[in-house]
Amino acid sequence: MPDYWFKPKTHGYGAYPTDWRGWALILGVVFLNFLLAAVLLVWPTLTGAPIFPTRFVLFLILDTVLVVGLLIAIRKKTDGDWRWRWGKTQRRQ
Repeated sequence: MPDYWFKPKTHGYGAYPTDWRGWALILGVVFLNFLLAAVLLVWPTLTGAPIFPTRFVLFLILDTVLVVGLLIAIRKKTDGDWRWRWGKTQRRQ
């Protein structure tokens, strides 16, 4: 039996965490995102280093890799498929 950390949403597109490991994954990515921003953008500015656009571009590239990796992990650990859902609608008679 596969071990799922996320369930498909009942309204909209995507999934939500249903296990502590899903929440830990999301919190870990948020923490890494703040860490990347602090190391590449905030810390050099506070220490008086000149502002280089390359640090910002590097941050955007690494953040994109981080988010794409998160989406791939969520997709693999979701119980069901990702598709647009309107919820449980009842048919009128």
